[in-house]
Amino acid sequence: MVSDPARVIDPRFPQLSSEVVAAFLAAPETLVAEVIDGELSLLPRPRPRHANAATRLARRLGGFFDPIDDEPGGWVILAEPELRLGPGPDIVAPDLAGWRRPRFPENALEDNAPAFLSVAPDWVCEVLSPSTQSLDRGRKMRVYRREGIAHLWYLDPEARTVEVYRLERGRYALLDTYEDDAVIRAEPFESADLALASLWRL
Repeated sequence: MVSDPARVIDPRFPQLSSEVVAAFLAAPETLVAEVIDGELSLLPRPRPRHANAATRLARRLGGFFDPIDDEPGGWVILAEPELRLGPGPDIVAPDLAGWRRPRFPENALEDNAPAFLSVAPDWVCEVLSPSTQSLDRGRKMRVYRREGIAHLWYLDPEARTVEVYRLERGRYALLDTYEDDAVIRAEPFESADLALASLWRL
């Protein structure tokens, strides 16, 4: 039996074709490379408005990562981490991801740690844009659901909205959509106020 050269297996990516693996590894740094269901997606880097909203949200949630005084703490929150999830694996890079500290890999921040994480986060946030919205709401959402990620947010800086979802019985339930300059308390960070107006301005 002659083996299929397209199925040469890279042990890091046991279910992916050699062409997809090669294209993923060769992706330029100017693009975001993701692999879902064995298919490669090359997406443009976030536009300034998109990056500004993600950066500001990460800053507003900073107290959960690095608590001061009576702030709640208990989380590790990272911007654009590379996640390799499932047997393929699927390779995704959410705009923001958060792990409750007991679940975050103990040595993940060490110099010799891999450049990716294979432990699914407890929360992800995707910042929507016209070029990424269908992927974020479709195949990436299904990956997050399969991996049991309990909380999912969609942040839309153009519409000035935040959609908050919770995983319930294997499906994401929309808890609420918040608009404009609302001050919210949203799962899983409901112990602190989040002023949405701060996400939209420079």
